[in-house]
Amino acid sequence: MNAPRIGVVHSRFNEEICNALLETARAELKKAGAEAEFVAVAGALEIPLALQWMAQSGRFDALAAIGAVIRGDTYHFEVVSNESARGIMEVSLESGLPVANGILTVDTEEQALARKAKGAEAVRVAIEMAGLRYELSQKWR
Repeated sequence: MNAPRIGVVHSRFNEEICNALLETARAELKKAGAEAEFVAVAGALEIPLALQWMAQSGRFDALAAIGAVIRGDTYHFEVVSNESARGIMEVSLESGLPVANGILTVDTEEQALARKAKGAEAVRVAIEMAGLRYELSQKWR
């Protein structure tokens, strides 16, 4: 398999945290020698649709979602956390393309910043799954 082509969709909401996640993701992609394209969206709920468009393009071997949802005083946290995760899984299962979920769901900004390496972890998972998909396609053809 050549260098994997990874599409990354990231949220602009909670900008400081998302920029930290992106920094670790970019470093990991460079280290792995992967090709990558990045798409920014408003928030976590917009990520699945952008992932779907990327999956439909046929340009990518795997995708990664990066964002942060921080608990507030309302039920909105649960809605955003659950529905973004559900949407990401749907994109993966419907398209057959690996999609790594790197959306943090935390109680505080401090917890989120302490987990900034999750950006790198998400692209590592995407690269690993792209390799597995390729390996199995060769084995089973």
